[in-house]
Amino acid sequence: MLLKLELQSNPEMLCAVRGAMEKLTEKMGFPASECRSVTRAVDEALTNIIRHAYGNQRDQPIELACYRAQRAGESEHGEGLEIILKDQGAPADPEKMRGRPLGEVRPGGLGLHYIRQSIDSMEFTRANGANQLRLVKYLQPRASTPGH
Repeated sequence: MLLKLELQSNPEMLCAVRGAMEKLTEKMGFPASECRSVTRAVDEALTNIIRHAYGNQRDQPIELACYRAQRAGESEHGEGLEIILKDQGAPADPEKMRGRPLGEVRPGGLGLHYIRQSIDSMEFTRANGANQLRLVKYLQPRASTPGH
């Protein structure tokens, strides 16, 4: 495990999570633009948990755990980051996890679009009264430079 955070569903805690995610993705070698997009995806997912699973209650438990991920069948260039978010909130309705149409101009509802744009894999499961969101982002192979 690379990182584990246990936090309450208080939006004021999101800045600490963003800081931790920025540093972790940086240390893993993601380019700056991907560090920002992965951090934003985690921020959006946590905001959705707070808003939808917990109905904006500020004292409910959320667990975030980060692991190294290996892309199946790849040894050298298949490394990435797996992020698991768990909560005990209301079950998510898979029909509502689609995000609204991009052409519909109004506030809110774009978080899922940001997450799907930023992440290589997203899976939602519910077991034993807990929601689990699994996000995976792989490092892109670096172009090798001549002589190295």
